[in-house]
This record gives sequence, structure tokens and C-alpha cells, in this order.
Amino acid sequence: MAASIIKTFAQTVSNGLRRRSIVDCYNWATKCRIMGKPFPGPYDKKYFPWAVEMHNYEGDWCCKKAAQVGITEVALNRTFYTIDIKRVDCLYLLPSQTPDASNFSAGRFDPALEMSSYLSDLFSDVMNVGHKRAGSTNLYIRGTRSRSQLKSIPAGLIVFDELDEMTQKNLSLAEERQAGQMYHQMIKLSTPTIHGTGIAIEYNNSTKEHFFFKCPSCSRLTELIYPECFVLCGESYHDPRTAESYIQCKECKAKLHHELKHEYLSIGRFVESTKSSTHRGFHINGLYSSADLRSPQNIAEKVFKSKIDPHAEQELHNSILGEEHEVKGARITSADLENCKKDYKMKPTINQGAIITIGVDQGRQLHVIINHWLLVHNVSNTTDINLRYRPRVVDAFTLIQFEELDDVLRRWQARAMVIDANPETRKALELAYRFPGIVHLCYYGDGVKTRNITKWVNEPKITADRTAWFDLTLGRFRSGTISLPSDIPLDYLAHVKEPVRMPGLDKYGNPVARYVTGERVADHFAHAQNYAEIALPFAVSHGTTETIESPR
Repeated sequence: MAASIIKTFAQTVSNGLRRRSIVDCYNWATKCRIMGKPFPGPYDKKYFPWAVEMHNYEGDWCCKKAAQVGITEVALNRTFYTIDIKRVDCLYLLPSQTPDASNFSAGRFDPALEMSSYLSDLFSDVMNVGHKRAGSTNLYIRGTRSRSQLKSIPAGLIVFDELDEMTQKNLSLAEERQAGQMYHQMIKLSTPTIHGTGIAIEYNNSTKEHFFFKCPSCSRLTELIYPECFVLCGESYHDPRTAESYIQCKECKAKLHHELKHEYLSIGRFVESTKSSTHRGFHINGLYSSADLRSPQNIAEKVFKSKIDPHAEQELHNSILGEEHEVKGARITSADLENCKKDYKMKPTINQGAIITIGVDQGRQLHVIINHWLLVHNVSNTTDINLRYRPRVVDAFTLIQFEELDDVLRRWQARAMVIDANPETRKALELAYRFPGIVHLCYYGDGVKTRNITKWVNEPKITADRTAWFDLTLGRFRSGTISLPSDIPLDYLAHVKEPVRMPGLDKYGNPVARYVTGERVADHFAHAQNYAEIALPFAVSHGTTETIESPR
């Protein structure tokens, strides 16, 4: 017992002396963090020289990054340093609580403590996945999909890790966690996805700094950018000559050896592109990485695959080059929309008994779409209702009050309406109960990959796969199988162009897609159009239109 007490006392004294010798966050990391593969041992800037400025900057910063460039470790070091030296509570945010926050706790936090005895001694309670204690100081690890996960958590440092994957509408709630804190810092990092969202916005509003270094051949200050600094060899990703690919100085065209990056990048520095009064912004692409997964040969294989595979193309630009990108055909174009415009005006005369559906998307306003459906006679061999009919948009407008939808339903004698279930679920339900069998609340699901609609038991609610239905709805604009009035509102056109189809892979490696929307323009009419499409099977199943009476 006495020996244990003496050992604990000695460790406490040693840790206290270590703290006094620390002058900044990078210095702390070299003394207190032990790393695993691929660069085991005490933390060192050797393979990540750009990380020093990020470690030591005390203000807000963001990083638009490639994968495998060491930025998450910087954020983790800054978190540990803030807890240990500044004694300030920290909030580390990931896209979701499960599996992201859980995997982070098990895959990043726990190994850091296992390899670093100093950190192991620092934290007194680590059993809770989302809440770690270091004496009286707290580390909260949370996902952003649930607003309840972000409430009542005061924090001086907030890290947003993989910003583009997060639920964007909840981020302002997370930022409010710093209210009233004497010390505060905000760090946002992510591989980018598309223009006008997430890290792209943060970076464009920042100092936009790139990492420059002296070329070992010409001594000029330069940077690594694609494609100017990448020499691609071979004819395909099967070609053994891809091993001859290399990076070069864009100034003198001299070859820059991958295995010597840690030498010629060691005295590099960030150079800002513009002034910013809000925060610094850093950009690091995969050409800088010393990891084997970012060797010129590996990148060359990715480049060749990107020419034939949309997912590989997206991955090349996002994860390897650290840039926003959209594959060809990922979003509806102005030309697509112009091709769908026909020679009629909104609110045309509709014959009694016509099939009319309504789609409504909730936001600050209610965005409403009225579809008139026409039977396509040359596709009678299919059982897919949505392929047997083509929509003709006859009205598009916004409303403020839910009660106004009553008049819309009666005026158009709609057979079916599908309305976004959130955020005003109670109001939407009241509408559905006033018009039983006609109004359905829709919850989006993902991952089903079919247009099957799940009806809830004894409730006017349905679940539909967002991606599968968007593929049909937006595909109509590309194929010209939807008609638009010549005076369709400009907001409608802008909203329909916003969703971007992002190719990807599921956990089994199968190709999947999801729709991402930027933050520059809303997409409410696009969703309303989707809901009007989802309403068609309900409308057709009614057989004939019944007059909608005013509720008694």
C-alpha cells in the first residue's frame, strides 16, 4: 500500500513538472501522445509538418482536407491539451452518435489512452461512450443527428469532425454550447463533398491558406496541386507502369520523391490567400501525404478508376484531392428544365375526374406542388403506376398556414396529398384527420433502395426511400417526362437544381447513392415535387375522384 501511494505521488509530481514545461499545444503533443501505426512512437511533426500551426493557433480555424493527412489527430491533440492544460470542458462532434461517436470512442480515444500512460492517468472516468471525465473537466463525444444530444452541454472547445456528413440544421444549436464560456475555440474539419455546403462554405469565408515549401531542385516557393504536380504513367489502373507515376515541382518540373516528402516539406509554411476577420482556414490535399495509401502509384490507380467509375471519381476529388466535386449528371441543369417547359400557363382548366396529386414540403413556409397526371398509352405492359403516368405541373406556390391547405385540397379536388411529416407533425396530423384517406404524412428513409412505400398501422403516415424516389422524380427532368408551365416560378427552378446525387458504397462495398443539398439555395420545391410523385399510387388506388367536402 505504501509503495503504491509513493508511486502515485511521484507520478503526480512528474505530471505537474511536465505541465510546467509545456509552452504550446504541439509541445504538449510531443511530450504526452504516443502514436501507433503507421508512424509509431511519440507524436512528431516529421510526417505532418503542416500540423504545427494548427496545433498552436488559439483562435477558430477550419480545415478542408484530404484523408490520411493527420488532421483528426491534430483536433484530438488540441482537445486533450485543452482539457489537461486549460482545464476547459470540450465537445467533440461527429456525424452520428451510432456508429460514428461510438467508433471514435473505441477506435481513437481508447487507443490514445492505452498507448499514452500520461493520458491514462489524466482521465478518471472513461466508461461512458459519450462522456469522459478528467477530474472536474469533461469531454463530451456526440453525434449531430439528434438535437437532444446537443442540449445542456457547456463547452469551451468544440470540434466538428467530418462537418459535411453532419446534420447541418443542428449545427447552430451545437455552436450555442459556447455561450457564456470565458475560453472558447471552434475547430471545423472535413473532407469536402459539393460546392456550397459544409466545409466549402467555412473555407471560402476564411483566410484560405495553402501549404508552401521550397522546391529542393529550384529553391522556389511552391505548393502541390493537381493535376499540375502529378505525372500520370500507364494506360489503365491494371498497367504496371502506374508505378512510374510521380509528383513534380510545378515551377521547374523536377521530380519530387514520395519517400523524401518529410525532408522537403519540413520547413514549409501556410500562406493565406485572403484576409478574414472570423477564422483561419487551412487546405491540405493528398499529394502532401507520406502514407503508403497516398503514394503516386496508388493515386494513379485512383485516377484511372475515376475515368470509368462515378464513385471512384467522387472519391478522387473529395478524399484524395480534398476538393468539392460533382460528377457529370449529378444535378438537374437549366437546360433540362427548359426542355420540360410547355406551351401552357399555371392554373390551367382541368377536366373533372382528372388525377390530381399534391406534394407539400415543410419549412418556414409550406411549399406546394399540384400535379395533373396523364396516362401514357405505350407503356401499358408495366405494373409500375408511376411509369404508366406522366406528371404535368399545374401550380407551384407557398403558404403560411396549414389551414390554407384545406381550400387547396377542395379547389383542386385532389385524390391524394403527401406532406412532409416534420417539423410540424401535429399540424400535419390534424390536416390528415380532416381529410382521411387523402392526406398522408411522409417520413424519409434511406437504404431500402426501392420505391416500396411502408404504411403505418392505423395512422395516416408512410415511410419512403428518399434516394429511390428522388431518382424517379428528378430523372423525369433529364428524360423530359414531366411538363412544366411556361410561367413556372423561378424559385421552383432553383430548388429543383439544388439536390446533388452523390455516388458511394455501402458497408458491403455495393454501389449506392445519396442526395446532398448545398446551403446557398433551398430545395423545398424539389421535395414537394417528390411528395407529389409519391402520392400517385394512393391517388390511382382510389379509382375515381370523390368530391372533397368542407369539414363539418
